[in-house]
Amino acid sequence: MITDIHELDVDRFIVEDDGKFPNSDLFVLLYKKAFSSDWNTADIVKTFERNNWTNSWVNGIYDFHHYHSNTHEVIAVTQVSVTVLLGGSAGTEKQLSPGDVIIIPAGVAHKRQSSSDDFECTGAYPDGIQYDLKMGEAGERPFADENIKAVLLPDNDPVYGAEGPVALNWKVQ
Repeated sequence: MITDIHELDVDRFIVEDDGKFPNSDLFVLLYKKAFSSDWNTADIVKTFERNNWTNSWVNGIYDFHHYHSNTHEVIAVTQVSVTVLLGGSAGTEKQLSPGDVIIIPAGVAHKRQSSSDDFECTGAYPDGIQYDLKMGEAGERPFADENIKAVLLPDNDPVYGAEGPVALNWKVQ
């Protein structure tokens, strides 16, 4: 079961440019317990696909700072909790548990800070965009910054569709 949108706990925050990572003017959105424990990975992938967030994967989160300059990303935790660091070394830590969903705007650095070995999540991208992988290395910017500016806002929230929190919180700046 998906948590009713009117009961959804949405944590939203901005991660600012730290000089190494561009981060974003769009809110990172964290949905606590968006999916109940009776949902499985296949159900989550179908939900993302129904809302045109495709090119899905099932795995973990890289244990190094990285970002995508050409697309936004959604990640749903399916097994075991994880601590994620967003925004680079001095960024914001968030604890994610099974059923939680995080939507990461293009340019926001993220990494798995800690988890057990059996941690698992699934992710996807709006319109199934094939993501690039940037790591804050010298020479990535300003090309990455231009890519980020060109990324379109998605038509749908990956969980709640056209009327979901993405539409309510992500506006053209």
